[in-house]
Amino acid sequence: LNSIWIIQILWVIVLWVACLIITWPVAHFYNNPQLLWLMPVIGVIPLIEGFNSTAVWSLNRHMAFGKIMMFELVVQLSGLIVMLVWAFFNRTIWALAAGNVVTALAKMILSHWLIPGTSNRFTWEKEAANSIFSFGKWIFISTALTFLATQADRLILGKLFSFTLLGIYGVAFNLAYLPSQVISAISSKVLLPTFSQLADLPRETFRIKIWYNRQFILVVAALMLTVSTAFGDIAIFVLYDERFYEAAWMLPILTLGIWPALLIDTVQQALMALGKPNYNAYSQLVKSLNVCIGIPLGFYLMQRFGNGALGAVVVIAFNDILPYFVITYGLCREGLSFIKQDLWATALLLTLLMWVIWARYMLGFGYPISGLF
Repeated sequence: LNSIWIIQILWVIVLWVACLIITWPVAHFYNNPQLLWLMPVIGVIPLIEGFNSTAVWSLNRHMAFGKIMMFELVVQLSGLIVMLVWAFFNRTIWALAAGNVVTALAKMILSHWLIPGTSNRFTWEKEAANSIFSFGKWIFISTALTFLATQADRLILGKLFSFTLLGIYGVAFNLAYLPSQVISAISSKVLLPTFSQLADLPRETFRIKIWYNRQFILVVAALMLTVSTAFGDIAIFVLYDERFYEAAWMLPILTLGIWPALLIDTVQQALMALGKPNYNAYSQLVKSLNVCIGIPLGFYLMQRFGNGALGAVVVIAFNDILPYFVITYGLCREGLSFIKQDLWATALLLTLLMWVIWARYMLGFGYPISGLF
């Protein structure tokens, strides 16, 4: 664990230096001098997180959820309090930055007290390090590509959209991805340790156990997406004023588009448990290329019809379709095919969605994307 901790620290130092190097080009690209100061400060957050104790991983592995939840609650509250107090006296973006930095500091400090009597030290074990590098290189590559795939849309849209439209998109995106965030948290904190304990079973037995555990999650996810897709626009009209009404047509599209991501999140940890992180790296590479090429292409193609934003939003919404096929290919190669279950769950989602939207229309509330027309 000490070797992992040292490698983690070295990795975040590299990331922070990279953040410093790109600060000026990014500030120049967006013509925003404030980024010259903001980016180095935000870049400190992963640097601090790199010093987190490996005790967090140990508790996740042993599924000590009560202790983890209390730890996360204290950490988030500390940052929230600082953010609110700062914003009360000075309503600037620095309140958000300060809150995030304090959250990272609190998490780093408290993580070293999670398991009494144990602490990480700067000791290097060559054999352990070699084993980590052989497996961990794919983790590092996957992490970097995941960051690019999940953040590139904001970077690209910052150049294509006005700041007003970008803010509206941000509202729709954050609401749409709430179900995905819940499933992702379950995937990393519950499914991975569970699958790791089952990975030594015969493949067919392993597959069947995943199938039954996954089935309930997919049904719940289908219900969540049906409600949020069919009525998300109404939530925008109720929660926000007319300045944000354009988010009403974006939200259903973005919400429906996360279904392939949910299919991935509920099963990709099986590949990690089998020691095959390379498939996740490949899927994130495909997603990154899709985002970087597809968003500008979709924007300019639909701009000919007077709505470039629609083209960009559709690309973003469905940018997990190609990664889904990559993960599915990896699962099939490892004898863990879930294609039939995916088709069944997708059919359930589409059937529920069709009936709910039909009922909504018959009641006189129109369609979720009526704002487009």
